[in-house]
Amino acid sequence: MTQLGPCGGGRAECQKLSHQSTSSLLITKYMYLRCTGGEVGATSSLAPKIGPLGLSPKKVGDDIAKATGDWKGLRITIKLTIQNRQAQIEVVPSASALIIKALKEPPRDRKKQKNIKHSGSITFDEVVAIARQMRHRSLARELSGTVKEILGTAQSIGCNIDGKHPHSVIEDINQGKIEVPSE
Repeated sequence: MTQLGPCGGGRAECQKLSHQSTSSLLITKYMYLRCTGGEVGATSSLAPKIGPLGLSPKKVGDDIAKATGDWKGLRITIKLTIQNRQAQIEVVPSASALIIKALKEPPRDRKKQKNIKHSGSITFDEVVAIARQMRHRSLARELSGTVKEILGTAQSIGCNIDGKHPHSVIEDINQGKIEVPSE
């Protein structure tokens, strides 16, 4: 009686199959990091995370700075996709980073200016555009709920929506005075 392996064939066949599948299998690792846009972060903080994967922390740091150039001076989350000892960088912006970018404030030196107040104003259409961008990360059932989440973030940042306080805009949405487009 021959002994069958987990693949249905003889033991030798299964060993060949498992060896082939692991060598052709591309292992993909995902890492999420918070960094300041447009700046090369400390390689000493990157080294323990990506060093064991066979990547150069200095090279990855330079790539991060290049990919986050549009977000200069803002704290953003990035997603590192590591496959075949190659790192791909994707910016995953937060609601607050998108709102601050919509305010079109000049880039600031975060070492010199602390606790800055974002007192500008953005339009309701920009809030809806940000909500559409953040829709996949929101737990709200409808787009109006996501818009309210973005308005709450705008309130905590300290900016206005069309010159009005964000909480009064939320109340107007709840009362039906402001219509939020569906999806």
